[in-house]
Amino acid sequence: MTAAERRERLGGVLGGVAVGAALAVLAAFLGEVRAPPALLLTLIAAAGVVGAFRASRRALNVAAGALALTLAACLLTPVLRGPLAALTLSQPPVKADAIVALGAGVHCGSRELEASAVARLTGALTLWQAGYAPVVTVSEQSGLIGPRDCPKMSVLETELTRALYGPGGPTLVTLRNVTTTRDEAARVRDLARTRGWTTVLLVTSPSHSRRAAALFRTYGVNVVSVPAKEWRFDQTLGQPSDRLIATRILLYEALSRVKAALGGTPER
Repeated sequence: MTAAERRERLGGVLGGVAVGAALAVLAAFLGEVRAPPALLLTLIAAAGVVGAFRASRRALNVAAGALALTLAACLLTPVLRGPLAALTLSQPPVKADAIVALGAGVHCGSRELEASAVARLTGALTLWQAGYAPVVTVSEQSGLIGPRDCPKMSVLETELTRALYGPGGPTLVTLRNVTTTRDEAARVRDLARTRGWTTVLLVTSPSHSRRAAALFRTYGVNVVSVPAKEWRFDQTLGQPSDRLIATRILLYEALSRVKAALGGTPER
């Protein structure tokens, strides 16, 4: 190998590492908890190896360029409004037996509910306060989600509800040991059978509402979808920051559908 070839290869490796680092940043944002440091380091190292060879380096650059153009279109225009609207199923609330507040997430370090979890619980409590149903369900995440010392979402939601309404608040029922929306649907189905529930109001994030309602119906649960407010971004997508978060949510929903089609369980 000549000195020029060595320089070319070194430049390719460094370029591949740079592309890999950019992809790792994107993966960390889009993948959330599913992008641990080990995976990100592997991505960077793999891109460096790919960059060492001329043919694979060209393929990497072309793929990275196409991805960059796609993201630019998502960030610079409101092109995602239509796909976001297609994910939402919003129905007028009716009198029901229970209100199901689907789980979202917990900040394990600060031991606080994520914004989506608070939004979903708040939406459910608003329906309870309006007299649509006397019971609100909250979800307890399984040990498969987060570190072992992470507080249970159901505990934090119960504490928040009691702080807001005291002993006069809604009857809370915990859906135990859930990992996915499928688990929550199964728990509610069992409760409906034992308690004689005929109709429940389903409260989740707007982008999750159509998929969640369809999943609950496959379990034989009669649901009315009443999505919570979207606290994470402005759904008019007026700013690039809103569009970036919308991109993450759309990718999450798309991958969840692909996973379900391949026989896996839908995400939360």
